[in-house]
Amino acid sequence: MINPVKMMKLKKAWETFTGNHPKFPKFIEAVKSKGLQEGSVIEITVTTASGETLSSNLKVTMSDVELISDLKDIAM
Repeated sequence: MINPVKMMKLKKAWETFTGNHPKFPKFIEAVKSKGLQEGSVIEITVTTASGETLSSNLKVTMSDVELISDLKDIAM
């Protein structure tokens, strides 16, 4: 069961995050509008404060698509 107090804290944290990083929600909406499908590739690169670059990627599977769908249902 989802704790309503934690959900409210998470909502507030998300609002702060999106205020700090306004381009990110637009990016998520663009991905959402295209539809994340099996076979899509998600790549993430992080550059640390010291300049080190860490990268990884994954090919989206059907179980990933189902997980994302379930998470969207929880958020509604």
